Amino acid sequence: MGILLMNIIAFAMPEVAYINPLAWGGTEPADIIAWAVNFILVDGKMRGLFSLLFGASMLLVMERARAAGEDEQSVHVRRMGWLLIFGLAHYYLLWYGDILFTYAICGFVAMVFAHMEPRRLLRWSIGLFAVNFIGWVALLGSMIALKWSALQPGADADTLNSYAELVASIGLPDAESLASEINLHHGSYGLIVADKLTVGLFRPVIFFFYSAVETLALMLLGMALMKTGFMAGGWSAARYRRAAVTCYAIGLPAMALLAWWCWSSGFDAVTTFGATFAWSAPFRPLLAIGHAAVALLLINRFAGTAIVTRIAAAGRAAFTNYLGTSIVMTAIFYGYGLGLYGEISRAAAYLFVLGGWIVMLAWSKPWLDRFAYGPFEWLWRSLARGKIQPFRRSSSIAT
Repeated sequence: MGILLMNIIAFAMPEVAYINPLAWGGTEPADIIAWAVNFILVDGKMRGLFSLLFGASMLLVMERARAAGEDEQSVHVRRMGWLLIFGLAHYYLLWYGDILFTYAICGFVAMVFAHMEPRRLLRWSIGLFAVNFIGWVALLGSMIALKWSALQPGADADTLNSYAELVASIGLPDAESLASEINLHHGSYGLIVADKLTVGLFRPVIFFFYSAVETLALMLLGMALMKTGFMAGGWSAARYRRAAVTCYAIGLPAMALLAWWCWSSGFDAVTTFGATFAWSAPFRPLLAIGHAAVALLLINRFAGTAIVTRIAAAGRAAFTNYLGTSIVMTAIFYGYGLGLYGEISRAAAYLFVLGGWIVMLAWSKPWLDRFAYGPFEWLWRSLARGKIQPFRRSSSIAT
């Protein structure tokens, strides 16, 4: 549900709108407020939460494999191998914003750390977060240097052209580029797939290199939190409250200041890019932990209620809901469906999130009352284990 909240802008409008609100989606107060709320609370934090959960679930799967007398590493490698294939299929056949390919490769690497104690996992995670931050700051530094050179009196034509290309690629594309992207997504399914098989052929690899270090750091952090009992709801309410307050007290003011900086700069392309990827990097994992702590407080407090039961079911069918979101949202926004790509405002896009949440909460529980797994969970499990798994809830199966 959080991933849809994060991804809806990339489903509904040109990609660069995700980074810079001036690029597309409207500049009315409601649109800027929607951008700010997403920037402070959602962007990078929901992906962070997803990555924490991925790391924690790795340990659960490997533990259950051991308990069943299976080789845990073989089970894990098969799962990640099929996840990699799912990710490539998701990217080339459905939507360019796939994360599964990166998760699969990071999952292979994370296996090496599975038996480490929590403190060592935490140290590795912090070290990787530091490497990620340094990498983004170095990249941003080169952009700032180019901007400074381009703004000097008498800057040469090559420098000016390079800076114009940079601004177009990270924040404010020219009208022709935006029109081309919109026309592509208003086109046929075959045209969109063909573009990813040609122009975007290596995009999953490029995205991996930009996001792998942070993703692996988050997975290791999720593993550490799982081993301490945090991710399984094993902490006291007071400890969860302290964790949430500490993480929010550091992360929320910092993210709010960065949002103000972007706005006060007039959403300058380099400033906004830097705030989105580099300067927010230390605070994204803190807020992901804060969100997790609040979620676990609420889950423990309201366990057994109708809404928590339905959210739990949506979580147990997370793989199906993730892929199903891409199927439904591309059908709504792309040319082979309703063709709404680039047609709605930023604020209005979140109405589709609400609709998506309603669908997830409506179908997941009735389905899992009858079946042991969501459709894609069942397919993934069957492929990874090399045999058809029991599907109906009446079958004898360990859930």
